[in-house]
Amino acid sequence: MLPELLQGTDAGGFLIIQDSAGCSGRHLLKSFINAALNREEAVHVLCFDVSEEELKDGLQGSPIRRLHFHTAYTDPLGWTDHPAFTVHQFCLEELTHLIKQKSHSKPATLVIDSLSWIFRHLSPPAVCKTLHQLRKGGAVRAIIGLLHADMHQRGTVGSVCHMATSVITVAPGMKGDETVAKITKRSKSGKVMQVEEIFSIREDLTVIVQGKPSQIGAKQTDPAEQETDPTANLTFNLRLSDTEREAKEKLALPFVFSKEKKTTLLHSGPGSGRILYEPDANDDYDQEDPDDDLDV
Repeated sequence: MLPELLQGTDAGGFLIIQDSAGCSGRHLLKSFINAALNREEAVHVLCFDVSEEELKDGLQGSPIRRLHFHTAYTDPLGWTDHPAFTVHQFCLEELTHLIKQKSHSKPATLVIDSLSWIFRHLSPPAVCKTLHQLRKGGAVRAIIGLLHADMHQRGTVGSVCHMATSVITVAPGMKGDETVAKITKRSKSGKVMQVEEIFSIREDLTVIVQGKPSQIGAKQTDPAEQETDPTANLTFNLRLSDTEREAKEKLALPFVFSKEKKTTLLHSGPGSGRILYEPDANDDYDQEDPDDDLDV
């Protein structure tokens, strides 16, 4: 599913790359930028977390002319006299103006690095409203945003992810160059698909999918480990020998009655006792009303 998302076939899509302190998703974000440039799309990048030079590293090439940066890294709050871009410009009117300043034959792809910085200074309803308007406005073909999930409350993450058409959550893999991607994709019909894939990224930002975690785990399992006997090193024996099993089968259990014992218990012999009851004169037992002596 990851190669399908990199192809960017869905217009009007909103993709979120969700990472954490333990695994960064910025390298995957660069792969999506590179894939959009190779499709001859214009890409506008809002830089908040890192500088333009750091984000541009690895993206050098002929398609770079269609890559436009709006840097808020140096002055994100507009404290200087002439800020390049500020967080307060994250609204439909300002972003549409920035994108349409460049003449494009078709709508551009908007990349946000990162949404977490915007959420720190703008309210979640305002951010979600702007994202929704951008998707419907027509100036933007698709939106790709990086979100540091461990920096926000669960409700904030859930709200923005609910708007997204696709969410990729990255986590560390078994090897150093491997990353696990948990992908959730919503189709236009409302169908939700979820899949996990292990991938790696080459120096040219090409994504290589190596398979699913279950398949990789099955390949890496040592056959010797599957045949290991868990009872091999115990200090006591859990198995019975043939002689012990034969003696166990011949053993008469105390709660199992033999046929002779059943016959003896069910049929009384000559010396068996019986209880005889003879009513006394004071019993006053009424055959027609057995409960007559009760005070009811």
